[in-house]
Amino acid sequence: MSFRSLLYVPADNQKFISKAHQYGADAIILDLEDAVAPAKKIAAREDLINSVPQVGKSGAKVFVRINSDMEAGIPDAISAAKAGAFGVYVPKANVTNLKLLDEKLDAFERKQRRTPLEVIALIEDPTSLIAVEQIVQHDRVSGVAVGGEDMAMALGAQPDADVLKLPKQLVHFAAKAHGVFSFGMFRSVANYSDLGAIKEGAVEAKRYGFDGSSCVHPSAVPILNAAFQASDLDVLWAKQIVEEYARSGGSISFQGKMIDAPVYKRALSILQNLDD
Repeated sequence: MSFRSLLYVPADNQKFISKAHQYGADAIILDLEDAVAPAKKIAAREDLINSVPQVGKSGAKVFVRINSDMEAGIPDAISAAKAGAFGVYVPKANVTNLKLLDEKLDAFERKQRRTPLEVIALIEDPTSLIAVEQIVQHDRVSGVAVGGEDMAMALGAQPDADVLKLPKQLVHFAAKAHGVFSFGMFRSVANYSDLGAIKEGAVEAKRYGFDGSSCVHPSAVPILNAAFQASDLDVLWAKQIVEEYARSGGSISFQGKMIDAPVYKRALSILQNLDD
């Protein structure tokens, strides 16, 4: 399963909801948090029963970004589960709110006999950053990302790439250490109009091993899809490496470079991800 592009859509905007399935995103994130005015949140939550299947009708996995306050977040998540969502994005995730959310969801899911919701944990403050290794080991967490704007605000900093790079790398390392998805770029996604910067940021993130990124405008979707998948040259290289390595049964010399077990595994991973 690949999540190269995850498109945020306001959960109360029917115009955007009706078109979201058309853009080719691997996932749609229906946003009940920052994108929805407080007075409209309950109505947007109640309408998930319609909006979740609508945005997912072309095959994209559907997530719902719940509210960070668990008093609202838990009913958001239960409604997402009822509507058939694949998972939830948990803003300002921490060990305590993930535990509480898991308990409430587990009781509901057992009763309904439905597949457990996946959780993408958003790390948005220094406390959660320090605890990220605990967070990514939670049974329900399948992915993690840094909320750049919130993290910068919590730090009293600007959401510039050089400010966000270290927090995002730390979260990325924790994700890779424990086998969960790592999403994001070193830049903020808020400036959706600078497509050149988005492409540059996505290519850089792929080089560091990130699995994909969210975006707030559909114009970024094809850019992310292209950047976070192996190129034709990558695939050709991987096939040649796997074939030569299998033939020799050990380390080989290929195009003037030594190819040993770690390089072989990287090539194998490229081909396996194509199958996913």
